Amino acid sequence: MKREFSKLSEKVLGCAIEVHRLLGPGLLESTYQHCLAREFQLNNIAYKLEYPLSIEYKGIQLDCGYRVDIHVDDKIILELKSVNELKSIHEAQLLTYMKLSGIKQGFLLNFNVKTLKEGIKSFVL
Repeated sequence: MKREFSKLSEKVLGCAIEVHRLLGPGLLESTYQHCLAREFQLNNIAYKLEYPLSIEYKGIQLDCGYRVDIHVDDKIILELKSVNELKSIHEAQLLTYMKLSGIKQGFLLNFNVKTLKEGIKSFVL
């Protein structure tokens, strides 16, 4: 199972790098999100855009408006950014989404960089 997970992670990052290679930095986050979704389609990777995430509070589920940018194959959460620099609040956002969803792997991807490798942060719970 771990080997398959690693293979999926590599495919996901490969798709993100391809999107960045073709588009470069400086576009809106939503542009990268939709182009990455298209790349996932072309590579047969299951995903959901703007996946709703509720929280459990005192025995009930509440929809508080949280949306995961891209939920990949029920195994990886992608939080996309197009900012000058990643901040600790961006990391906290992803880690919270991972905790609430029970998903153990997440990537914070900042597309507003010269090469995407500079903008990738990986997290495992």
